[in-house]
Amino acid sequence: MDNKNNPLNNKDKNEPKMPRFNMNWLYLVVALTLGIIIFSGGGNMLAGDGASQEATYTKFKQYVEKGYATNVVINKDKSTLKMFVNPKHIQDVFHRNSKQVGSNPYLNVNFGSIDELEKYLTKEQQTRRIVDFSYENNDSNGFLTNILFSYGPFILLLVFWFWIMRRMSGGSGSGGGSGIFNVGKSKAKLYEKADDLGITFKDVAGQEEAKQEVQEIVEFLKNPKKYTELGGKIPKGALLVGPPGTGKTLLAKAVAGEAGVPFFSMSGSDFVEMFVGVGASRVRDVFHQAKEKSPCIIFIDEIDAVGRARSKNPSMGGNDERENTLNALLTEMDGFGTNSGVIVLAATNRADMLDKALLRAGRFDRQINVDLPDLTERKAIFQVHLRPLKIDDSLDLDFLARQTPGFSGADIANVCNEAALIAARHNSKSVVKQDFIDAVDRIIGGLEKKTKIMTANEKRSIALHEAGHATISWFCEHANPLVKVSIVPRGQALGAAWYLPEERQITTKEQMLDEMCALLGGRAAEELFTGHISTGAMNDLERATKSAFGMIAYAGMSDKLPNICYYNNQEYQFQRPYSETTAKIIDDEVLKMVNSEYAHAKQILEEHKEGHNKLAELLISREVIYAEDVEVIFGKRPWVSRSQEIIKENEANAPKLEDMPEVVKQAEAEHQATKANE
Repeated sequence: MDNKNNPLNNKDKNEPKMPRFNMNWLYLVVALTLGIIIFSGGGNMLAGDGASQEATYTKFKQYVEKGYATNVVINKDKSTLKMFVNPKHIQDVFHRNSKQVGSNPYLNVNFGSIDELEKYLTKEQQTRRIVDFSYENNDSNGFLTNILFSYGPFILLLVFWFWIMRRMSGGSGSGGGSGIFNVGKSKAKLYEKADDLGITFKDVAGQEEAKQEVQEIVEFLKNPKKYTELGGKIPKGALLVGPPGTGKTLLAKAVAGEAGVPFFSMSGSDFVEMFVGVGASRVRDVFHQAKEKSPCIIFIDEIDAVGRARSKNPSMGGNDERENTLNALLTEMDGFGTNSGVIVLAATNRADMLDKALLRAGRFDRQINVDLPDLTERKAIFQVHLRPLKIDDSLDLDFLARQTPGFSGADIANVCNEAALIAARHNSKSVVKQDFIDAVDRIIGGLEKKTKIMTANEKRSIALHEAGHATISWFCEHANPLVKVSIVPRGQALGAAWYLPEERQITTKEQMLDEMCALLGGRAAEELFTGHISTGAMNDLERATKSAFGMIAYAGMSDKLPNICYYNNQEYQFQRPYSETTAKIIDDEVLKMVNSEYAHAKQILEEHKEGHNKLAELLISREVIYAEDVEVIFGKRPWVSRSQEIIKENEANAPKLEDMPEVVKQAEAEHQATKANE
């Protein structure tokens, strides 16, 4: 993208750039200073050693004869000696006092013959003009060894100081923000080019409405002049809202990949730090970097970490540091400053918790809902995740999409991966339909507990319970279609019935009552055919009670409380939005509704007693039965499910081969011929 002609790039090219002070220059100056001190005379003073001075061999003999020497150290390899001077005669030799030359000064002298020197020193030692003489063996590394021993502590101290300062500043390769001096710097990861991410809209299956909305943002960034010429302004930000795993972050990456502009990625938790004022500083820093690289995108994942609504009462959950960070974010997004060309994308699954000031027009101009995928979108997502897998040709994608209602994109990816693992565990050459069924069962219900031991009575009671669910769902028009029934323990459940939930856009009262009746079928079967009830229906009762309460208190489906909704989405609400009298009416209506459906379930079971008992006996013998087995006992279900209706409509509206051009027909014929030859 050409930034020269871009009206969004408001940076003044002629603006003088102030030079930045680099701390490394300071470190270099300190190191050089210490080096000069160490390797000069001052270094001798630091080391506690005396000064040295060169002298001739004749001068050396004169000093010895005058009694100026204390001892002599001879180096045979270099043919040099050191004559250490008596403190009484330092002024005579060096013409300086002892404070100036140190505590142990000496003369460096070159000599000729070691034999003559030894004879001379032996003679002088006998006359007591010198105390002693000795030898030192310095090889080629002697100088370095002396340096290390003499000045090693100072070198180590210097290295340690350098290390501490680099750790405090975050180091050269940390990217900022990792040290004490860079604690206020942004932790955002910068992707300069789209190729750095390698994700486009082709990699995002489903979410067609969301992709359409974010494509507008891409057009703004690619061709801003088209909109600014008409007087329009580019949106400041877009908020991606949806449940976890629906692809909000993936969609933001696709926007960056399609737009081809710099992309700053960070999490809401990156602003949170133990130091006061760090969050606000990091907000300002990331926007400062973004302005320098505009047009660009800033993506903040899980923005609810910093964008949570500010409390009116500071003593009730208030957090000054978090609120300061939020205030800085509000100011940067739409304050007195200009952020032309900087678009903020954010993602959250808790949009209800965000501050209202953050959601207003001018900051996040639009909210993009990224919902759970529907039937068609799940099929497309399966196609994406099945590409790397070796699947069987007979695999039905429509069945997989119907088998996974309420699954997010991340859940579907997990199903595909789990199916591949199961197939590999069975030493299969390809992943088949049964592997996917087992994967869904394992994800939903958990691993089979084949080691759990049950008595014959317990097994019969569980079989009657699960057969009750299957029977009721088969004869209730609006109940979810049955897939299979199992009495194999999974997780916390001793048995389970799998359904294909209907994904309705609206739900009627009759549909909710039928589903409640199917939930109560297990408890009703226990009471009718065993004469006692058990705790196995606890989860069913919980779901039925919650459903009845929601119908009466929220949906207004009660005879005594019609068209009334008491729903309240306040996070901190310690008082119910209805009176005690109304609470008593709600409790009575819930009890009445649940008991009515329980009686309805018992009635259906009484009418189909024989089929129910056959179904239970089949479960006891086989442990797992499918919808086909239920159809053999009860006959074909008279009602068609909503999913089947949608699939039939899509097949009817799909273009037929005979209506295609001749070129397409010929290509399809060649494809079929090639496939047959293989």
